[in-house]
Amino acid sequence: MQETIKYSEPELITLLQKRYESAFSYVYQQYSGALYGIIQNIVADTELANDVLQEVFVKIWKQIHQYDATKGKLFTWMLNIARNAAIDMVRSKGFQNNKHNDELKESVYEHAGTTQIATDQIGLRKVVHQLKPEQKQLVELAYFEGFTQDEIAKMLQLPLGTVKTRLRAALIQLRQMLKNT
Repeated sequence: MQETIKYSEPELITLLQKRYESAFSYVYQQYSGALYGIIQNIVADTELANDVLQEVFVKIWKQIHQYDATKGKLFTWMLNIARNAAIDMVRSKGFQNNKHNDELKESVYEHAGTTQIATDQIGLRKVVHQLKPEQKQLVELAYFEGFTQDEIAKMLQLPLGTVKTRLRAALIQLRQMLKNT
């Protein structure tokens, strides 16, 4: 039985920066599941999510020298790389074109003509539509389309503080609405 090596975060960072493959393997074993989960939440296609995960680990390997421990933990840095790569994939023209050209799945034919509604899929959006228009727009941009608060502020030409305040108020109101249902 092989004993699993555990690294402290500073040790791990040093070994990664020195290009130790064993440290990179450790990072993959420890964090690939969590990073894949984040990616798959943004990129629904399993095959594309796997491709993005691979790109993320290549970026981590190539950009580890850019990591700054004073700005946050290693996992947070890797998480941001994964999230940004997934968002980039979804926004890419190739992804958008591919989405339009997908074949119909067998389940489409099976459920054709049925009146059954998938309440899990429409429930949250239905509640979001009860929000004030400016709050609804912010929630949709942030949580359904994956934009950052900074991107939303620039897109809507609003101060970042206003976006943050309105989004927080919207989330508090959503929580109340969901509790009452």
